[in-house]
Amino acid sequence: MRAVCTAACLVAALTGASLAPAQGLPVKKTLTLEIAQNLAEGALASCRGSGYKVSVLIVDDGDHALLFLHDDGATNATSELAQLKAASVILLGRASGPPANLPAGAPVPPPVVPGTVNIQGGVPIMVDNQLIGAVAVSGAPGGDKDAACPRAGLAKVADQLH
Repeated sequence: MRAVCTAACLVAALTGASLAPAQGLPVKKTLTLEIAQNLAEGALASCRGSGYKVSVLIVDDGDHALLFLHDDGATNATSELAQLKAASVILLGRASGPPANLPAGAPVPPPVVPGTVNIQGGVPIMVDNQLIGAVAVSGAPGGDKDAACPRAGLAKVADQLH
């Protein structure tokens, strides 16, 4: 059987360059399905422990769904809101919800980017200051309670993210 050499292989052979990974290039971290499963289960368990029926969505850094859990008794609206919260995290690069500089008691402005929402419950998944995904929960009685569940899930997988 004859080996086939690609254009990169020919350039390397002719110039004496190595095909080994280049030194100093940034390394992109990725969110694995195993970590997503553990994270989603932790978030769901936290919400269930508080008596909430929720939907949990885990997306990668491109806002592609990796895992979705819809608890028994959670309404259909929770799944759509979880999608909007996850998109908010990925598109804005921060937790979903009103802007941090919003004065107390001020009305929450409408979302700036279509397909996002200014409701708490979407939390970034970070590794070494790099956004690798988002976990979003919807269905608890209030965004602050929605946001607590993914944080509990993140605590469960913290050692796996490094």
